[in-house]
Amino acid sequence: MSTSDRERILILGAAGRDFHNFNVVFREDPGVEVVAFTATQIPGIEGRRYPPELSGPHHPDGIPILDESRLEEVCRRERVDRVILAYSDLSHADAMHLASRALAAGPDFAVLGPARTMLRAARPVVAVSAVRTGCGKSQTARWIAGHLREHGLRVASLRHPMPYGDLTRQRVQRFASYADLDAASCTAEEREEYEPYIEAGAVIFSGVDYAAILAEAEREAQVLLWDGGNNDFPFLAPDLHVVLADALRPDQLTTHHPGETVLRMADVMVVNKVDSAGSEATQRAIDNIHAVRPDVPLVRAASPVVLDDPDAVRGRRVVVVDDGPTLTHGGMAYGAGWVAASSAGAAEIVDPRPNAAPLIRAVFQHHPHLERVLPAVGYGREQLEALAQSLDAVEADVIVSGTPLDLARLVPLRLPVIRARYAYADAGEPRLADFVETFLERCGLAAVGAR
Repeated sequence: MSTSDRERILILGAAGRDFHNFNVVFREDPGVEVVAFTATQIPGIEGRRYPPELSGPHHPDGIPILDESRLEEVCRRERVDRVILAYSDLSHADAMHLASRALAAGPDFAVLGPARTMLRAARPVVAVSAVRTGCGKSQTARWIAGHLREHGLRVASLRHPMPYGDLTRQRVQRFASYADLDAASCTAEEREEYEPYIEAGAVIFSGVDYAAILAEAEREAQVLLWDGGNNDFPFLAPDLHVVLADALRPDQLTTHHPGETVLRMADVMVVNKVDSAGSEATQRAIDNIHAVRPDVPLVRAASPVVLDDPDAVRGRRVVVVDDGPTLTHGGMAYGAGWVAASSAGAAEIVDPRPNAAPLIRAVFQHHPHLERVLPAVGYGREQLEALAQSLDAVEADVIVSGTPLDLARLVPLRLPVIRARYAYADAGEPRLADFVETFLERCGLAAVGAR
């Protein structure tokens, strides 16, 4: 087929699903030319190329990654036939604004669905997704992984991609130690997801090419656990699909793409943070779920916060750092650090904004809902150093860190760091364990732990 006859495609992404969709659907298709990816949400992605080592024989020079602001320009200059939306946690309105921009420039606009993009595993798969970023996927996925290990099962977790560095080196990543994280030069955002698994003695896979990642994980595991990113649907076809909603955001079940999709796909819904939200908001979340999925099984769950040293916080002036994506993509005003510092009786939670370094000040300007909490951003060394400078400049006695990574291990800081961590806990019947046990019985794995 001549170059002029190939369909010309532009993929809108954020260094995650966009690469996966290309690998699974377009890389081996001689009738398609992906002229570019665009990037947003994550700083520093644009200006690079998806490398030839990953792009395949039909894209021998690799594929440029451009800023999403150039959408119309690229469509016209490259004579694009179809624009593919391939990133998550966009409001439905924002998703359609992107569609309108693409359509006005001439191309078709499309979203690739689960049937074309999910990989079929040779091992049973539990997938954890959410309707919004920050609902509590990570602690829920880790709890499920621990429960499966208690059955004597070998478990491999596969994390939604976060390839922000050398994409060729990141094709397949396996993390089982801090040395693995250091060798891969993981960003703060990556460490937030990987470190808790390592602390639990578990193994987690990630990277760029999920067919290759899946093959590696299948070689050492009896059960696979998909730990989703943002509010995306899984890359692996699940045998049990657990989807979280946030009782603190009961009216955001069907407001964001593709969160509404995962709600409609769920095998079981978990309404999380009922301990913080209270009965009225929890019931509203349940009612909103049942308005869309009247018969879906439902679990109520709590997200208890464990503070390493409450006495070091009580009566002190505190600066709080919380999970970056929860505050930015997820739109939350606070996380575990704020909850822990408030509960422990901090004398004051100090406003970090007046002393924020320029790169961190830009984050606050882009996310004006944030006030007295620093988001743990660190997509590159420069941004991570700016976070450290911002913390060192605050007149406080102690840092309370609600990010899952060990911040003090990553950057030197003037103040002592007290860690706060979310856990998973059932808050009534049925329990999440009941659905996991049914899954194990259905897959013939219930008796493994008994041997």
